[in-house]
Amino acid sequence: MKNTGNTSFDLAQNTPKLRISGLGQYGIFVAFGLICLVLSLTTRNFLNWSNLMIIFTQVSINALLAFGVTFVIITGGIDLSLGSMVAVAGVVAASFAHPDTYPVIVPILMGLLTGLAMGAFNGFVITRSNVPPFIVTLGTMTIGRGLALILSKGRPISNLSDSFNFIGGGQLAGIPMPIFILIIMFVLCAVLLNKTIVGRYMYAIGGNEQAARASGISLSKIKMIVYTLCGGLAGLAGILLTSRITTGQPNAGAGFELDAIAAAIIGGTSTSGGTGTMAGALTGALLIGVISNGLDLLNVTSYYQQVVMGVIIVGAVVLDSLQHKRNS
Repeated sequence: MKNTGNTSFDLAQNTPKLRISGLGQYGIFVAFGLICLVLSLTTRNFLNWSNLMIIFTQVSINALLAFGVTFVIITGGIDLSLGSMVAVAGVVAASFAHPDTYPVIVPILMGLLTGLAMGAFNGFVITRSNVPPFIVTLGTMTIGRGLALILSKGRPISNLSDSFNFIGGGQLAGIPMPIFILIIMFVLCAVLLNKTIVGRYMYAIGGNEQAARASGISLSKIKMIVYTLCGGLAGLAGILLTSRITTGQPNAGAGFELDAIAAAIIGGTSTSGGTGTMAGALTGALLIGVISNGLDLLNVTSYYQQVVMGVIIVGAVVLDSLQHKRNS
């Protein structure tokens, strides 16, 4: 089986072997540290506690989506429907979150189930039809956007309960709730990827699908799990976004899938599959958030920000391609 970079899969031992690949393995963390250092020296407010809380809060939604799409990319797939799933889950959650109707757990569960269902639909079609994930999730992206508009009748759903709005807008001990949710989901996703047999199988499928099939791994089962998890995390992101903006927007999440994929790739997840970590995905999302925040503090217009992010994404893909060639 080919080398999977950060983690290679040994079918005989059924355990992942960690390989240290020098500075390249930690390049994203070095780059993140250098950018933070530069911004702290060039802007007065970057290291303020309030600004750091703003960065982490803004990053939380993209990071949740990046965790989900990292699972998918590790297995050699892709998911372009994340933004639409965010919108549908947010609209569904908002529909059950009006004051004096249902307990707050109901809109949360409904939003999560919506994301899980859409993710499972992606996985089912991909595994049963052998249609490329790019095509399937592109179709689901359009379906999801239409469903969000249908369910909301094309209008934002407002008048949400205070308990629901607390999820995205409240604080505990001075720390915004989205940051607590981000930390919890990061730990859970990292444990799933690194400490369970399902995580090992993800790396195995992405590293060499034919060898994984020959070893007895059920490709369909693992891919169903992966796309369902990705949908569930998108549903959670939709709940978080709806709670933060206190309204269910059918047009919410536009372009979120690109930001999430960018965060995963910048964080070291290989586009060829078999390589990726949750720490890398989180750092990639933070890197995007820090650069955006820093450019705002430097009064750089959003037009230039898009150019900068595009250059970073292209650079990350080029580096991934060069690393892949060296390992092959």
